[in-house]
Amino acid sequence: MKKKEIVIKFDHVTKMYKLFKNDKRRLLHTFLKRIKYKEKKAVNDVSFSIARGEAVALLGKNGAGKSTILKMITGVAFPTSGNITVNGRVSALLELTSGFDPEFTGRENIYLKGQLLGLKDSEIRELEQEIIDFAEIEEYIDQPVRTYSSGMKARLGFSINVNIRPEILIVDEALSVGDEEFKNKCTKKVNEIVNKDEVTLLFVTHSTVMAKEFCNRGIVMQNGKKTFDGDIDEAIDKYKKTVKKI
Repeated sequence: MKKKEIVIKFDHVTKMYKLFKNDKRRLLHTFLKRIKYKEKKAVNDVSFSIARGEAVALLGKNGAGKSTILKMITGVAFPTSGNITVNGRVSALLELTSGFDPEFTGRENIYLKGQLLGLKDSEIRELEQEIIDFAEIEEYIDQPVRTYSSGMKARLGFSINVNIRPEILIVDEALSVGDEEFKNKCTKKVNEIVNKDEVTLLFVTHSTVMAKEFCNRGIVMQNGKKTFDGDIDEAIDKYKKTVKKI
């Protein structure tokens, strides 16, 4: 049996943040290195590999390091030490409305965000109607995004991200978009994507029910460290034990 390609790899990754008492001291540190600060390791010597087509849940309490891992995978943040490898087009359902220009129409923002995600205009044209239909914003698609409600903007952002045919899909509690009917539609769409061969899912959630629905493997984080990596049922059990310690 052919070994599957590794699409996400963390090799002894540490991310350290400098914590200052206030913004003034942070600014002074730029010029005066003697200004004191505390160090916080948001991610501490973490290693794991995710193969193409795997569906993995990232579990942990707030502050466990999950968001920092996602930021490093998507290139928003960079490791202090260690190496990260990401192979494939990443679609991240994190900040759904990031990258939007409020003065552009919804249609223009489809092209703007598509370009930011690495698509050519010809590829976006092929997906344009599919994105518009899924978002359910109808005639508002040609109105400036600044006139949209927060729900409309989130639906458009979600629609763009799930319809660009990602190779790696990162979901961070984004399935709570819109009303119940639209939530169900979003869940169904993510399931469709995950069930397609070769699409890799990294799912960050506090819902163990949803984690089990989408994933068969779980990585548990606690205080910046990886404490478990394996079968989803066992991962959920380990995660629940960390929550009880609050």
